[in-house]
Amino acid sequence: MLQCIFLVSDSGEVMLEKQLTGHRVDRSICAWFWDQAISQGDSFKQQPVIASPTHYLFQVVREGITFLACTQVEMPPLMAIEFLCRVADVLNDYLGGLNEDLIKDNFVIVYELLDEMIDNGFPLTTEPNILQEMIAPPNIVSKVLSVVTGSSSNVSDTLPGATASCVPWRTADPKYANNEIYVDLAEEMDATINRDGFLVKCEIYGEVQVNSHITGLPDLTLSFANPSILDSVRFHPCVRFRPWESNQILSFVPPDGQFKLMSYRVRNLKNTPIYVKPQLTSDGGTCRVSVLVGIKNDPGKTIDAVTVQFQLPSCILSADLTSNHGTVNILSNKTCTWSIGRIPKDKSPSMSGTLVLETGLERLHVFPTFQVGFKIMGVALSGLRIDKLDLKTVPYRFYKGFRALTKAGEFEVRS
Repeated sequence: MLQCIFLVSDSGEVMLEKQLTGHRVDRSICAWFWDQAISQGDSFKQQPVIASPTHYLFQVVREGITFLACTQVEMPPLMAIEFLCRVADVLNDYLGGLNEDLIKDNFVIVYELLDEMIDNGFPLTTEPNILQEMIAPPNIVSKVLSVVTGSSSNVSDTLPGATASCVPWRTADPKYANNEIYVDLAEEMDATINRDGFLVKCEIYGEVQVNSHITGLPDLTLSFANPSILDSVRFHPCVRFRPWESNQILSFVPPDGQFKLMSYRVRNLKNTPIYVKPQLTSDGGTCRVSVLVGIKNDPGKTIDAVTVQFQLPSCILSADLTSNHGTVNILSNKTCTWSIGRIPKDKSPSMSGTLVLETGLERLHVFPTFQVGFKIMGVALSGLRIDKLDLKTVPYRFYKGFRALTKAGEFEVRS
């Protein structure tokens, strides 16, 4: 049973406090938590469960915001962590992102969502589609009406349709003129390439995202051509675990609308779609920079939105960088971003220039790490392939569509 939830900014400010039971948790626990985070650094923030002198703390960090839950009683830690992840996902869907300003601007909606998502310390309604029937997402019209009428509540006067359904995540008996379901494989590639150009780590984090608009109570099965490559799978509550455990088949009654059916990882990949070759040579108080980018393993689809970003060391006084393709921008905080876009077929994009070191330094001793971004539509670089999607219970035909997208996650090249 959770007793309190805090939302803490990356500066240590408590943006929101929600007491969940009759036992009040003092806000001083956040001061203790933040003191420990400062003294122990990143290693402390990576601990999902923390024992303080008075409470057990559970933390999930998203976009610089720490979701912190407290309890003094024994409870399954995974339940608390999963609930905090659900809260973060729901707020991200509702607010269109997660940051300090969005949470402060939509303070009332965040409180209303927490009221519906947890009851007396126990998770209650966490399905986004059902919550959207209960609490209207923020928009310009609702904000204007709240100013004019003086009413800030977004809670609906009617119960959601799922209260009359035998499946808690699905609206009771929805009807559509066109029955259709779309399945997207959305993947992110995390890779680390060392200064010698060798691939140290390469893995995929992927999600199977579904958008379902089917009349009645459909019972679906989704199978993959090569499920053996999947690791660390995580399912939506609608998925029946036994068919997956025995035959690697997803059997489920889908929620109505958009939802994440499952997430997965594919580890130990051997290739990346593009290469980035940085070269830095310094002498006499200056540093010569040269960066080459090109296609390493052609995925068969266009590689778009290619970017290379790195932080100039603090000892750099000025930088003069140019490229033969795309644009180079250097911000006041010494962040350099090279926006390439689509890689041309007739030449390899390159960036070169000179960095001026501060007085007294002959050579550069701190070398930057290059963060690479890209996007590839129509291909899943993990190699995962959908075999078939079948509808078992409803006799009519329905349209089904499949798409794939791969983009860079934490893609680092060290120099």
